[in-house]
Amino acid sequence: MHHASPSSSSSSSAAAARPGTEEFPVDIVSDEEMALIDAALAAAAAGARPLLSAAARRAAVPLFCAAYPPAAGDIEDTPLPRRSRLARFRERRALAVTDITATEWCEKQMEFVLERGKPEKTVAMKVGSDRHAQLEQEVVERVDVAIRSAEELWAVKFINFIVGTNQLMFEGMTREIPVIGFVEGSWMIGIIDEIKMPTVGVSLQPMLVDTKTRSTRTIPSEAQKRNGRLQLMCYKYLWDNLTTQKFPAENFFSYFDLDPNYLLSDDVKGYINSLGFNAKTFEDVLKYFKVTCHTLPRSQEQLLLRYELQEDHSLLEAYGFTYDARWFKDQIQEVLSFWIGSHEPKFVAEEERWKCRFCKFVSDCPMTASMPRF
Repeated sequence: MHHASPSSSSSSSAAAARPGTEEFPVDIVSDEEMALIDAALAAAAAGARPLLSAAARRAAVPLFCAAYPPAAGDIEDTPLPRRSRLARFRERRALAVTDITATEWCEKQMEFVLERGKPEKTVAMKVGSDRHAQLEQEVVERVDVAIRSAEELWAVKFINFIVGTNQLMFEGMTREIPVIGFVEGSWMIGIIDEIKMPTVGVSLQPMLVDTKTRSTRTIPSEAQKRNGRLQLMCYKYLWDNLTTQKFPAENFFSYFDLDPNYLLSDDVKGYINSLGFNAKTFEDVLKYFKVTCHTLPRSQEQLLLRYELQEDHSLLEAYGFTYDARWFKDQIQEVLSFWIGSHEPKFVAEEERWKCRFCKFVSDCPMTASMPRF
């Protein structure tokens, strides 16, 4: 299977390998999930079409939240509402699934990352990234395509989805599939690690799988499994919505400030034509994407987390669980309440304070300031 990757010298791959989680999810937004933004900015800086279209070059309506705690005194003393984290840090951008899981892991750590930037990857995290790249290369062949605009980045994402799902239906398995959807009022994007069709029985529903690498020969804790469950449930929700719901195209164009009539470059058109599709505009690609979505089945209710040892790739645990729509909705609403600013960032629960041993911001965290040194 061929996947297109932007070949701009200053842009990263639109579907680069996603880092594996080792002991804790410190990689807040994975490379490929931020590549849409990075490459679009690079294209704009290089003199290509501006990131904002001429028709929609307007001031974005900021999201505000009430200041907390409620201010006392006269109305003149009441502070102005602050912009939400969603507006400040993800304006005109979707929340990544890794944003969701990192927030669930520790809201205070997520706030530090947003305010100060991501810490450098550890050696174990880099090993996990390399492992995911290796798994992807087993089924995916990369093709460089020059990208000149945000529309072309999304077009490549949609085409990669089409190619990947075709591979799933004809060969029974695919990896690194980009998905996007509208979840509880917010746009969300992610990359599904692996999807495979069942080899026994009569079910035609694919199973979603995520592989996580661990640096030690230990079974993951309940907190780590809970975080992994949330991640895979996000992917299932996004996949099932694409296959069963009408894609909100107008909302998509408006929110991301995209021009549906944007004429694709010869490079992008050439790549798309080589796959058997005739597309001249961005909207042409979106139409193919929507048709493909409607031909796909919902995913299985059963989801699978694989934990393997980094040293030799041996399987430590295969953890299967069932999708829980009520639990997922509650978790997403709680995470989004952080992003819209409904409450102060929460610290980890007392029984999970072992997470602090791995946090790069522990010395600055008010919760750990008065705690004994680890």
